[in-house]
Amino acid sequence: MGVIVKPLITEKSNRLAENLNQYAFVVDKDASKPQIIKEVEEMYGVNVENISTMIYRGKRKFRFTKSGFVNGKKPNFKKAIVSLKDDQTIDFFESV
Repeated sequence: MGVIVKPLITEKSNRLAENLNQYAFVVDKDASKPQIIKEVEEMYGVNVENISTMIYRGKRKFRFTKSGFVNGKKPNFKKAIVSLKDDQTIDFFESV
């Protein structure tokens, strides 16, 4: 299994891609920056210029049901923001 779990496609990440040529990915929590760079370059055929990673804590969720109060937690995840060279892009929707 690779270190990239999925590309993160949100309004903010689309703005980053259009304006700053940066792309967001959800990655394995134990992945290092060199591993992420290697996999992005192999998977999409681009050259990575810079990378930033951050770990998000899972949010607590509460719900009131007929059977009582139910609480839980979303899982923690690690996000990587990858900057590419100026002339390169990644198209996530090319195979759709």
